[in-house]
Amino acid sequence: MEKKLKLALIGGQGHVGYVLRVLKDLPELDVCAVSSGCDAPADALAQNCVNLGYNPEIYADYIKMLDTEKPDIVSVCGPFELHAKMCCDCLERNISVFCEKPIALTLEDLDKIRAAYDKCDKSKVKIISMVGFRGESPFRTAYDAVEKGLIGKVKMINTRKSYKLGTRPAYYHKRETYGGTIPWVGSHALDWILWFGKSDFKTLYAVHDTADNGGNGDLEMTALVSCVLENNVMASASIEFLRPAAAPTHGDDQVRVAGTCGVVEVMHGKVTLITATECKELELLPERGIFYDFVRHILYGEPCVVDAEETFELTRACLAARDFADKNQL
Repeated sequence: MEKKLKLALIGGQGHVGYVLRVLKDLPELDVCAVSSGCDAPADALAQNCVNLGYNPEIYADYIKMLDTEKPDIVSVCGPFELHAKMCCDCLERNISVFCEKPIALTLEDLDKIRAAYDKCDKSKVKIISMVGFRGESPFRTAYDAVEKGLIGKVKMINTRKSYKLGTRPAYYHKRETYGGTIPWVGSHALDWILWFGKSDFKTLYAVHDTADNGGNGDLEMTALVSCVLENNVMASASIEFLRPAAAPTHGDDQVRVAGTCGVVEVMHGKVTLITATECKELELLPERGIFYDFVRHILYGEPCVVDAEETFELTRACLAARDFADKNQL
């Protein structure tokens, strides 16, 4: 390409690594500018870009950055409570958005993003959330097995997200700045359900509990979501911060997809296929960066592992489940 697309980064709070670690594979991009999106300095974020060979301008005001640099794509990893406004500010300027999940903390704010997106030229402007597990080897492999029909018709999906609690920053302590454990941790589990189930959510039941959270304020320590998809696939998500400190990894991420002809399971980084005639571990497909997919989709129309409609549906389901759990507090 004679002219590179301009990429700007807002914030490093969350999974900005999804962007940084694939930049070397995207010569079509130039990182033109960074901003923290809040009062904190963006020096560390800028240095990460410099280390990768870029020379971004640093802006204290991300709005000024958008209007001055006029980027083509923006990565949004600012404060959680500002995701919705940042997405709207980008979309209103016809800028594609790669946003940390959840893209909004309230259903009202999600509607504002939807309205801004609907005014865009969707052939040019895209928005997806950072559901990066879709690109990781075990989950790609399991999805491929389902796509090939190896377990027949999908009937039930069970997912688990378990994290170490560790020491959480202060913004995790307040619902207004954290958003809730279901939208934050549970978004991955509900995304697996949406992805493997190939259907929107029809009904949701959820509970969560803040007890025994180590003095972390509003942070829910445990949550459980049960749901039925529009195609009548039944599913559940177990979500908690109970992973012991001595565990070998920060997270324990599991998926079980049961179909009419077999079961595929993701557990401890391995994928097992069980059918009437065999039980075997599947060879893992290579990892594929979700941001890499996103950029190639914008530039060349190549398929992306997630799209805007899935992003809106996932966010809606996460927020609806959290709100339902609030009304049925343990």
